[in-house]
Amino acid sequence: MATNSTENDAKPGLRKPVFVKVENLTPGTNGHTLIVKVLESNTVLQKGRSVSPHLRNTRIAECLIGDETGTILFTARNDQVDLMKAGATVVLRNAKIDMFKSTMRLAVDKWGRVEVTEPAAFEVKQDNNLSLVEYELVNME
Repeated sequence: MATNSTENDAKPGLRKPVFVKVENLTPGTNGHTLIVKVLESNTVLQKGRSVSPHLRNTRIAECLIGDETGTILFTARNDQVDLMKAGATVVLRNAKIDMFKSTMRLAVDKWGRVEVTEPAAFEVKQDNNLSLVEYELVNME
């Protein structure tokens, strides 16, 4: 018997994203979806074709991003650098936590997306920077 329900038309395997807050990010986790404001963006690496003609351009920027619960450093790569401008509000989809010198960095690889969205109404809590917390790897035996 056929139904006219739109619920059955949803693509299988797709689920609604669960938005998380910055303060809930922990080392070694991935699959995060967040809405954040970009506070600052600093280019830390820019390699062009001048180094070698067969290399593609590589750009990396460290961006301080946050929401109403805290801030974290985001590593923007290549095309992401253009989207991560100070003052912008962005949605990070399928973001992951990378560890750099014992501290957390948020990143979006080829399996995720960075999208500029409408300006958010929240004020960023700047006194809770998760990238300033040092972690130590402890082997449990």
